[in-house]
Amino acid sequence: MNDNPNVSSRPDRKVIERNRRTQMKALYSELYSLLPRHSSGESKSLPDQLHEAASYIKKLQINLERMKEKKDSLMSVERLRNTRSRMTGKVPKSPQIQIHEMGSSLVIGLTTESNSRFLFTQTIRVLQEEGAEIVNAGFSVVDDTVFHIINLTVAIIGHESAPDYGGGRRISERLNKFLNDADA
Repeated sequence: MNDNPNVSSRPDRKVIERNRRTQMKALYSELYSLLPRHSSGESKSLPDQLHEAASYIKKLQINLERMKEKKDSLMSVERLRNTRSRMTGKVPKSPQIQIHEMGSSLVIGLTTESNSRFLFTQTIRVLQEEGAEIVNAGFSVVDDTVFHIINLTVAIIGHESAPDYGGGRRISERLNKFLNDADA
């Protein structure tokens, strides 16, 4: 029988080291699988995988800093706007929408503040997603308020007298939901 304690612990150390290496390999693989543009057919060396992961993390950190700066910039514009509103006594107005349906034609009136330009663009995007054909659009500005008028036609499935046609209703629901979400 071997009385030397080092001999019996030697296989244990080998097993422990093998388990540690297996665990590290699994962790490296998991890290690499989280990277974008990762293709399973591509085999890279472990140092290359770690270098790619480190580069990706650095890129994410830079993007995060840029987004924080942009957020701070936008927040300062908002604070300035709110300060100006308090000083002038004007309360920021919520966007308003009116939709008038006449058969396959719709007339949309959108009222926004002059600094809410994206609302018009997003309204047009919603209309296009719903398959509406915009006939014309115009706007006029009075003080800090912009009045948009959009004339459009919507595709009627089947015939014009189809009783279940809800294109105008669907557009109205989507636009109202969008403006409520934008106002929140």
